[in-house]
Amino acid sequence: MFWIICAATTLIVGLAIMAPLLRARGSAAEPAAAFDLRVYRDQLREVERDLERGVIAPEDAERLRTEIGRKVLDADRRLSQATAGGAGGRGLLALAVLAVLFAGAAALYLREGQPGRDDLPIARRIADAQQAYDSRPGQAEAEARAPRPQVPPVPEDFEVLIDQLREAVEKNPDDPQGLALLATNEMRVGNLAAARAAQQRLVDLRGEDVSPDELVRLSALMVEAAGGVITPEAEAVLARALQADPAHPQARYLLGILQLQNDRPDRAFPIWRRLLEEGPDDAPWIAPIRAAITDLAWLAGHPDYVPPAPLPGPDAEAMAAAEDMAPEERQQMIAGMVAQLEARLAQQGGTPEEWARLISSLVVIGDADHAREIWAEAQARFASQPEALETVRQAAAEAGLAE
Repeated sequence: MFWIICAATTLIVGLAIMAPLLRARGSAAEPAAAFDLRVYRDQLREVERDLERGVIAPEDAERLRTEIGRKVLDADRRLSQATAGGAGGRGLLALAVLAVLFAGAAALYLREGQPGRDDLPIARRIADAQQAYDSRPGQAEAEARAPRPQVPPVPEDFEVLIDQLREAVEKNPDDPQGLALLATNEMRVGNLAAARAAQQRLVDLRGEDVSPDELVRLSALMVEAAGGVITPEAEAVLARALQADPAHPQARYLLGILQLQNDRPDRAFPIWRRLLEEGPDDAPWIAPIRAAITDLAWLAGHPDYVPPAPLPGPDAEAMAAAEDMAPEERQQMIAGMVAQLEARLAQQGGTPEEWARLISSLVVIGDADHAREIWAEAQARFASQPEALETVRQAAAEAGLAE
């Protein structure tokens, strides 16, 4: 089917290009030289008639014949040139150029493309993605394949401290603080496998009391040690963290990466979209999500998705100036920023997170009554979106405006 469409498109384009030239070849205007040639021949016949009637003398007739004859030869030469270089010649040249272009395109595709590859319907793609997911390498295999990261040279005094820390942990392997410090510093010097092992020991030591942050840290170290691959073991730790805290942002970010690694943008997009909308804008995962979300949305079947604009905030100069302001002036500056946010939401709309921020900010600057009005407006705006309304409701509840 693909080749039939390509051939039909090529034929249509070629005919569209050739049609004007072919029409010009069949119905071209008569060259000026042909008209001149007929005129000169008529003049020769007129000279012969005048000579027969005795209107002109024989010597004048001979002079006119010679002069008109030169013009006939010139017109005949110009007519031959016009015929040889006319529309037909241009049409053949254009046809040759088109043939070369089409042949070059076909040769390029045969070299760089995959003409023998089968079509990939959605069911086949999902099956291939599941196969890739099931055939992932284990943690040990992935770590063995992973290249060693490039790290700057470690200062001698810092290396001494790391050795002392290793000795201390070896003497007291059940010290949580020592294990946490060892995992952090082994990662700094590029010993990712050792960092992962120390964090694993810490997680095992915590048992049921392990925190989601410690689990996510272990999963991230496993991914780093495996060269960026989220192995089944790392996924299991990640699932454990999400079971303890389903809203953990870094765990959800890693879950989105897992879906991307297994060619499931349709699953990754809703995860990253929610993270982007929740913010905050200075979170470390927001920048990579914002850079990829448009392409990810297209791959996931949402080509019309428009990511939310970064939430407005003070720039560095405004923050520096605020440090030198009196409390009243600082309050006025904050009120101005809140007013700008409210005006933008009124004119352009915004995400639930922006409405939540507006409610919280109004309460902070002491305008709780107006915050209640905004909360009421948000309830009407997001009445048909329960999840979005819940985001705003949480902010209103924290501000004491809702239960």
